[in-house]
Amino acid sequence: MITVTPDTFRLARTFTISRGSKTEARVLTVRIARGGVTGWGECVPYARYGETVDSVTAQIAALPDDITPAALQTALPPGAARNAVDCALWDLAAKQSCRRVWELLGQPAPQPAITAFTLSLDRPEVMRAQAAENAHRPVLKIKLGTPDDMPRLEAVRQGAPRSTILIDANEGWTAEIYADLAPHLIRLGVALVEQPLPAGQDEALAHMPRPLPVCADESCHDRASLAALKGRYDMVNVKLDKTGGLTEALALTDAALAQGFGVMVGCMVGTSLAMAPATLLTGRAAHVDLDGPLLLAEDRPQPLRFDDRGIHAPDRELWG
Repeated sequence: MITVTPDTFRLARTFTISRGSKTEARVLTVRIARGGVTGWGECVPYARYGETVDSVTAQIAALPDDITPAALQTALPPGAARNAVDCALWDLAAKQSCRRVWELLGQPAPQPAITAFTLSLDRPEVMRAQAAENAHRPVLKIKLGTPDDMPRLEAVRQGAPRSTILIDANEGWTAEIYADLAPHLIRLGVALVEQPLPAGQDEALAHMPRPLPVCADESCHDRASLAALKGRYDMVNVKLDKTGGLTEALALTDAALAQGFGVMVGCMVGTSLAMAPATLLTGRAAHVDLDGPLLLAEDRPQPLRFDDRGIHAPDRELWG
């Protein structure tokens, strides 16, 4: 039996990107019960990809209760609905076999991995204060994506002079803005810029110098995306809500690395249940951005553990 329920988790502070702000994470929790055992997974319906809580719920509700992992890959397209069901099926298989998911995959247990911590878009003075508050973190990811981003970037560097900085423009720049900013990104020690141009307009990147790695986010969903990214991007951001679950995320990671792309493992703003499957990808990622639970005021029972070594693999009571 497959059930899906909406859940809301308060954020610790308002989270803003170039497309808008939110004060809560609205997620869907999927449970699959078979033979007295229940597996579960989580997804975040994302309006940028035409998803709503109702539309994703309807996709999941239309599945047969006995859906198999293989059949699921063609029954639903890449996206939030398939993600929650795929991860629930992996959790179910682990519980039925009394093994961990990584054992089922023939992989070693995930080791702790340093994750970026995201600072949301705000006024420069606010972002400077956010950066100073989190200057002890090794990696900070900052949300930008406006024509007036230089003061914000300067402010963050002032607030956190030693942290590695990643930038996510969320499709908010034009080619002209990015070309103007790029030399300053190098000067300020930025290690990566994510999705500077709108998906569909990123051909311009093929004709521009890329003085630092450029990572595809909105332009990369699954393996079918990779062909169009060659010569435009250096890395891809693998998010389970885009790939449609752990199954495709693993395959996308394999294919991206084989084709010469670096990999970043990312997330939507969700709970520890959403991040848990993604920890299986961190060992091969150049950058990890699984800070969703750190942005919440409340989380799942048995949440993921974060410490100075980074994000740890989930306990079996949470997932997998």
